[in-house]
Amino acid sequence: METTSSLETPSSLAQRPLSAQDVRTLGLAALGGALEFYDFIIFVFFTAVIGELFFPADTPEWLRQLQAFGLFAAGYLVRPLGGIVMAHFGDRGGRKRMFALSVFMMAVPTLLIGSLPTYATAGYAAPLLLLLMRMLQGAAVGGEVPGAWVFVSEHVPERRVGLACGILTAGLTFGILLGSLMATAINLIYTPEQVRDFAWRIPFLVGGVFGFFAVYLRRWLAETPVFEQMRQRKALVEGLPLKEVLRGHGTGVVVSMLITWLLTAAIVVVILMTPTLMQKLHGIAPAVALRANSLATLSLTLGAVLFGLAVDRFGAGRALAAGSLLLSVTTYLLYVGVGTRPEHLVPLYLLAGLGAGVVGVVPSVMVRAFPAPVRFSGLSFSYNMAYALFGGVTPLVVTLMIQASPLAPAHYVAALGAVGLFVALYLLTAGRARFASMRAS
Repeated sequence: METTSSLETPSSLAQRPLSAQDVRTLGLAALGGALEFYDFIIFVFFTAVIGELFFPADTPEWLRQLQAFGLFAAGYLVRPLGGIVMAHFGDRGGRKRMFALSVFMMAVPTLLIGSLPTYATAGYAAPLLLLLMRMLQGAAVGGEVPGAWVFVSEHVPERRVGLACGILTAGLTFGILLGSLMATAINLIYTPEQVRDFAWRIPFLVGGVFGFFAVYLRRWLAETPVFEQMRQRKALVEGLPLKEVLRGHGTGVVVSMLITWLLTAAIVVVILMTPTLMQKLHGIAPAVALRANSLATLSLTLGAVLFGLAVDRFGAGRALAAGSLLLSVTTYLLYVGVGTRPEHLVPLYLLAGLGAGVVGVVPSVMVRAFPAPVRFSGLSFSYNMAYALFGGVTPLVVTLMIQASPLAPAHYVAALGAVGLFVALYLLTAGRARFASMRAS
C-alpha cells in the first residue's frame, strides 16, 4: 500500500490569487528554462559541421555522422543519472540550490564547446572533450526540467499549478525555437565555408553567455514555500528519497512514465522528426519544411500555456483526454493532408503543433503524483528514465514503421494518444483522489 504525503498546504495559501511575485518567479523560471534548453538543443542543428570538424578527415561520411549523432545522444543517456543526483539534493537541501546549479552546469560546457579545439588541432582529444561537454549538458538538463516544474508548482497557489507548469513547459519548447532560429540565421548570414571555419561556434558562445545571465537572474528567486514549510516542521525525507519513491509510490512512477512517453511522441515525432520526414516522404523543400517547423514550434509553445489553463479550469484528466485526442487527430491531418495537398503544410503543421501542446498537461499530473518530501526525486526519476528509454527508441521505431506505411508517424502518435486517454481515464476514476491535489498523494 502506498504512503501518503505528510505535508498539508494551508487552504489560504492554496486559494490565494496569483501575486506579482508569482508572475516574476514564473517569468524568470521560464526564461532560464528557454535559455538552458536552447543550450542543450543547439548541438543538433550543427551536427553535420561538428562531425566534419571533430573526426578524422578520412572517416566515411556515414560513420562521421553516426559518431556526431552519438555525441548528441550521449546527452540524453546521462540525463537520468544527472536528474536523480540533483533531485536527491533538491529533496534534502532545497529546490532553489539545484535550480540555480542546473543552469550553471549547462552554461559552462556550452561556452566551452564554442571554444574547443577541433580534430585538426587536438587530434582524438577533441571528440573526447566534446563528449565530456555533452555529458555535462545532459546531466544539467536532467535536473533542470523536473526541478523547474517542481519549483514553479510549489511557488504558486495550488489552483494555478496547471498554468505555472504550462508556462514553464512553453519556455522549454521556446528554447527549441530559439535554437532553430539561431541556426537559420547563422546559415543565412555566413557561407558554408565561414560556418565551418568559425561561425558554428557563435551559437554556443552566445548560449554560454546567456546561460550565465540566467544564473544571475535565478539569484533573485526564493526557496519554495512548500520546502521551507517542510524544513521548519522537520518533515524532510530521511535516507534516500529515491528509495522511498520506489518503495511507496509505484503508481505515481508508472503514471508519470506513461505520460512522459506521450510527451516524447509529441516532441520527438511531431516537432523534431517531421521536418526531415516531410522532405523524405513528400519532397518538401528543406527551407519550407524548416519554416513550417518553426511556426509549429511557436504553436506548441502557445498550446502548452492553453492546456495548462485547461488543467486549472477543467482538471488534468479532462485536459489530458482532450489533448490526447487533438494530438492524434491533428497528426493524422498533417500526414494525410500533406500527402495529397503539400501546399497545406503550414496550416496543418500549425494545428499539429497546437495538438502537441498537450505536453503542458504532463508536469501538472507528475507534481501531484508524489508527496512533497520526495516530489523532486519521484518526478525526476520517472521523467528522465522514460525520456531516455522512449525518446531514444522513438526515431528507430518510427523509421522502421515507415517501411510499411508513410502514415507510420501518425500511427505511432495515435498509439501514444491512446495511452494518454488511458491515463486520463485513470485520473478521472481511480486516481481522482490521489492526483487531485498537491497536498496529498
